[in-house]
Amino acid sequence: MQPSATIARGDAAVSLSHVSLHFETDVQALVDVSLEVAPGERLCVLGPNGSGKSTLASVICGLLAPDAGSVTLVGEPVMREGKVDFAAYRRARRELGLVFQNPDDQLVTTVVEEDVAFGPENLGVDPAQIGERVRRELHRVAMQDYAKADPTRLSGGQKQRVAIAGALAMEPSVIVFDEPGALLDVRGRRSIMRVMDALARDGITQVHVTHFMEEAFAADRVIVLDRGRIALSGTPDEVFSHERELRALGLEPPFAARLSELLRTRGVDVPWTCDADALRASIASACATPHAHAGERDAAPAPAALTQSQTQASAQAQATVGDPAVSVEGVSFSYAGSSATRGGAGARGALDDVSLSVPSGSLTSIVGQTGSGKSTLARLMCALDAPDAGRIVVGGVDTRPRKARRLVHQRIGYVMQHPERQLFAETVWQDVCYGPRNLGLDDAEVTRRASRALELVGLSGREKVSPFELSGGQQRLCAIAGILAMRPQALVLDEPTAGLDPRGRAELRRILSDLRAHGVTIIQVTHSMEDAARSDQVVVLNNARLLMAGTPQEVFTPAHAGLLRECGLGLPAPLAWAMALRERGVPLDLSHDSAPLTTEALADALAALGGHDRGGD
Repeated sequence: MQPSATIARGDAAVSLSHVSLHFETDVQALVDVSLEVAPGERLCVLGPNGSGKSTLASVICGLLAPDAGSVTLVGEPVMREGKVDFAAYRRARRELGLVFQNPDDQLVTTVVEEDVAFGPENLGVDPAQIGERVRRELHRVAMQDYAKADPTRLSGGQKQRVAIAGALAMEPSVIVFDEPGALLDVRGRRSIMRVMDALARDGITQVHVTHFMEEAFAADRVIVLDRGRIALSGTPDEVFSHERELRALGLEPPFAARLSELLRTRGVDVPWTCDADALRASIASACATPHAHAGERDAAPAPAALTQSQTQASAQAQATVGDPAVSVEGVSFSYAGSSATRGGAGARGALDDVSLSVPSGSLTSIVGQTGSGKSTLARLMCALDAPDAGRIVVGGVDTRPRKARRLVHQRIGYVMQHPERQLFAETVWQDVCYGPRNLGLDDAEVTRRASRALELVGLSGREKVSPFELSGGQQRLCAIAGILAMRPQALVLDEPTAGLDPRGRAELRRILSDLRAHGVTIIQVTHSMEDAARSDQVVVLNNARLLMAGTPQEVFTPAHAGLLRECGLGLPAPLAWAMALRERGVPLDLSHDSAPLTTEALADALAALGGHDRGGD
């Protein structure tokens, strides 16, 4: 892939001058934005939900024309002082690529390789070249084994990789990534970042919209949007040095900066920094035991790895207090159809002999690599499908009979992986009121519940807005509000934090904590190991089977680090840092119940070491 020859030497790949855009509801999405992106530059766009990130991405890739200003894309002046040149737009779009936040918006066929070929075919690429492009890009995103599969049967993360392959097969000179890793596991996000690294080496101009702060360090430049305006711009280090401004916008610094800040408030002499290696060196200097070497630490040894039977027994033991909210007993489920599998024939086993128990009033996190069966298990728990074998009991009701499943639907709420599929009404208010109104509640109670739900998710004041004009993160919150208004006994959320900014993630955690305090059972499918570490129970799926289940302290251990990495997962960042610091001579206790799983716990443990008088031992 080579940069387009249409961009003259010295010209910007993308140029926006005093661009503004508003929607019919008078929502000002972009306000007087001026921006230039150089050929081959890697630009990262940050900002809270609703700040205009996706709108800016759509303008840059030629999908939206602003209301005012001038736009030049890949050398084509597509808009001058508010006047659109449609012919120039058509020429420019041949050199522009976009990977949507939701891959379902981008998939158009029922065979993966045909989907990847769709774009080049529409560009009139020679058929002999199309086949080579399809093979190359599927291999680049590690989806070559799924060339004959039906993309509608793939997991969300797998769909995203297919969408990226389709965009790359068009060989754009500018490509926009709009939250490409939101639905991917740790391994998937790393693979996408490697793809973006390779594109940067090939001179492809990239614009990357993300809520993962650490991903911004790979960029040449970072801009931060706030209510449609550029609030900050500079190198990653320059932007993240504005900690106060970022927090005021609902964002947060990367992990290293947060940890250094916490350590400084606890009296540990380390600099405030976003540089992970520099911070580890400073911590080692402040907290390491002098003359210690690997294997000579005074901390307790890491626990032995739990077997699957031990972790399952641990999970079952937690459920003995009161009746379980959900009981999964020997459940297997397959998606029938030849196109659902690698290479073609047969049925894909989505779950294989899975057993677990969810205690009433608890928070259970289900983790696993993309395609491991997490979303399938969530749907079965909500009685949206029935198991092929085994049974699921929700609140004492067996979900196998069809009539019983209708009863379960009244007791358990479900927030899908793609919340926009749950939104249908003309306004946010109508959408949130729909569920409680169907319960036969009077108007006063419906109003009370809907108002409270919107207040809980931070969407008060947006009642008259169309839900389809909300950002992706706000759509998720709107869908959650509609479920909360029905007051379910249990709540199942599939990737609830995907697409949410840091403030939104923190607010959602607060909402879930408040629900648990009122006795609601929470089950969340998540790719965030940090969120899983705050749960009562963690369930790990791998290749459709239960790998382990237990408390976070039982699942997230140094002994399990290799196994979790093999499954496309990882450890919570605080524990991963603790292990790395221990290798540098910091005598952290990583034994059971002592290993730090939250940033606060790691900071406390390091502060205790940093405050010791170690003398010359």
